[in-house]
Amino acid sequence: MNTWKRLASTVLLAATTLLIPSTASGAPAAADVRADVDIRAGLATVGDTAVGVNHAIWDSQLGTPAVSGLLKDAGVRMLRYPGGSYADIYHWKDHTAPGGYVAPDTDFDTFMAGARATGAEPMIIANYGTGTAQEAADWVRYANVTKDYDATYWTIGNENYGNGHYGSAWEADDHADKSPKEYASTVVAYANAMKAVDPTIKVGAVLTMPGNWPDGIVGAGDAGTWNQEVLTRAGSVIDFVDVHWYPGGGTAAETLTKPAQIQDAVHLLQQQIQRYAGREIAISMTETNVEVGRNTQPGALFLADVYSGLLAQGVFTVQWWNVHNGLGTVSEVAGQTDYGDYGLLSSGNCNADNTVCQPPLNTPFAPYHALSLIGDFARGGDQFIGAGTNNSLVSAHAVRRPNGDVAVLLINKDPDAAHTVALNYHGFTPSAATPAVATFANGAAGVTTAPAGTAGAQTLSPYSISLITLRPERTDGVAPKAPGQPAATVTDRTATISWPATAGGGKYEVYQHNGGAAQLLGETTGTSLTVRNLEPGRRYTISAVARDGAGRLSPASPPLTFTTGTPANAACTVTFRDTNDWGNGYVGQIDITNNTPNAIGNWTLTFSWPTAWQSLNSGWNATWTQSDRTVRVTGDSPLAAGASTSAGFVGSYSGPNVLPTVFTLNGTVCTSA
Repeated sequence: MNTWKRLASTVLLAATTLLIPSTASGAPAAADVRADVDIRAGLATVGDTAVGVNHAIWDSQLGTPAVSGLLKDAGVRMLRYPGGSYADIYHWKDHTAPGGYVAPDTDFDTFMAGARATGAEPMIIANYGTGTAQEAADWVRYANVTKDYDATYWTIGNENYGNGHYGSAWEADDHADKSPKEYASTVVAYANAMKAVDPTIKVGAVLTMPGNWPDGIVGAGDAGTWNQEVLTRAGSVIDFVDVHWYPGGGTAAETLTKPAQIQDAVHLLQQQIQRYAGREIAISMTETNVEVGRNTQPGALFLADVYSGLLAQGVFTVQWWNVHNGLGTVSEVAGQTDYGDYGLLSSGNCNADNTVCQPPLNTPFAPYHALSLIGDFARGGDQFIGAGTNNSLVSAHAVRRPNGDVAVLLINKDPDAAHTVALNYHGFTPSAATPAVATFANGAAGVTTAPAGTAGAQTLSPYSISLITLRPERTDGVAPKAPGQPAATVTDRTATISWPATAGGGKYEVYQHNGGAAQLLGETTGTSLTVRNLEPGRRYTISAVARDGAGRLSPASPPLTFTTGTPANAACTVTFRDTNDWGNGYVGQIDITNNTPNAIGNWTLTFSWPTAWQSLNSGWNATWTQSDRTVRVTGDSPLAAGASTSAGFVGSYSGPNVLPTVFTLNGTVCTSA
């Protein structure tokens, strides 16, 4: 985060607040929303560092028992230091940040004491902007050799693409060369120096999240985008990549639609990593927050949705910005006072004329309570499983615990209306006992827990989050172990899927993920299955499960995502290119080749935008039209045998720009080049 602009105050007053629970119960009303939960659709397994938050050097509460206790109670397991843009001016040896503010009576050891009291792993940002590789290596030596802190995760810099190279400068950078090439080269030097001190550490490089600036932009003199350049040049030495996500939104309602972009954004980032680094690399999300309703319920709902969505896609840590930040622009959101503060906890400060003051120091804001629900929901060792609803105002996430319990997180993003959710389970039968439900409602002082509803139906108050934990009805015997990681060999219409054998299963079943209820693709007593009649150019995510002779079902395998190709020797070939991108739009070009021996007199090329946030602005060299997400490009002249033609367009996007890969010419699927 650009802390130059967003740090409101560092004057903090001492106080604490108690969370006072309330109770609520009652039979659910008639259901108006359907939710599906499917344990056969396995997603990522939660790691020990999943739930995180930022802790900054300008925070006078750094490492205090009061703050450490609150973070521990919320289930925080990773703390990032020294905080945002300050990381690129901070010098750990003398605990200074020239041009910035450092809280008195704090230092790196203060932070580490707080992290240990919290029970959290540190993530440390080495100073790229004004530091050196030697300074970073000395920090590793002090932390892990001198003090034996066993600090594993080290990121090189913060938002370093904000150094002016792309026209916007907020991040300190003393390097004469501001390019991603220089950043990548320096990352290699840092990683080598730091790992020479402690080869067990993990080093991360800064990337940009697909769909967020400057994603897609190629700077002057560069061979590719920031991500492409960094991954190509430094991908062999790093252990993880570090991204931030501030998706914006002019209203709370718009902000709360943004989590729907997560799956595509993470998929694109994973594609970039594989394409440019040539291997899988872990992903950390070390900053996220909202612009509307930061301290009130929109921030809480966003936090719950985003942490769940990112962790389900395999991001190994998600970290809120920030523990404390300070008073901003005060407004009223959903009937509650919002202080415009990016912090989880109140800074206890006032505006310049003392007409508006925050609650007492360390009073938890609404996102803190959402974080505490996430800490209870997504525990280390849990596996996210398929979950979804038929109403965009209600989100559903679910995990299967190692003991067989299933926890479901329901988020009502409707500020005005309650919704009753009918819960449908697949591969799992819950106990008939009334479940205990933990709820955080709009304006509440904290999370309340009480028996409520049934396993099959829950009523959600407006703007609320509910966590329902369910025991399985069947507990007899020992279920088979989960199959191992599947692999696939893919053509345009088939996929041969294989997986390691597991003990105890009589047969295996393969399921295609479908949001909530998964679709059975086939079953076998072997360890491979060929699936036919797939759609060309479509992304599929599948899991395998084992079932024993008594019908007991194993946990799901880790997920496998693959994309089918297009026909190898089709009657036409299409190349789609993004030729000039500016971050929310681009100039595109489509090249079409007629591979047949006959001319095509009247031709129309058809494709669909993969997401709802992509659109056509204008086009040339053909007649361009769009209906819903379908685009039609009609030729202005015949296409001769063996000939090629090109047409261009201007497209817009407001999220991850997933390029189309399937094109049909007069109804025939083309080869995509």
